[in-house]
Amino acid sequence: MSDLQLEREFQVSPERLFHWVTTPEKLLKWWGPEGMHVPEHDLDLSRTGPWYSIMQNDEGQQFKVSGQVTHVDAPKSVGFTWGWHDDEDLRGGESHVTFTVVSNNDGARLLIDHRDLDDSEQSARHEAGWTSSLRKLLAHID
Repeated sequence: MSDLQLEREFQVSPERLFHWVTTPEKLLKWWGPEGMHVPEHDLDLSRTGPWYSIMQNDEGQQFKVSGQVTHVDAPKSVGFTWGWHDDEDLRGGESHVTFTVVSNNDGARLLIDHRDLDDSEQSARHEAGWTSSLRKLLAHID
């Protein structure tokens, strides 16, 4: 198993950052790597329960991921499971993601902790995806 941790600074209040990383209308602006959009979803990380999203690239390829929101502690943290679906819509192995928002002198810091990834190769792919998504979040939130 492999784990991944990323953090980014934002010049907004912790409450505003938490809103951007949990509510559907804000999530859809940055969810998924650059070049992807989300044509179909039940993406609401502001409440516990199931979620899913289908990301689509410019060539029309679709990638489905789903899970369960396991905890919401606004405006501090949200946790959820994560599992990719294959071409037959069968869900693969499950990993766990936690977004933690902490206050700092200039605003807020977002920590992404993605645990229980299969291996370092999968961790590297997720790091690239989260890094790209965080660039989108930074462009929209500031």
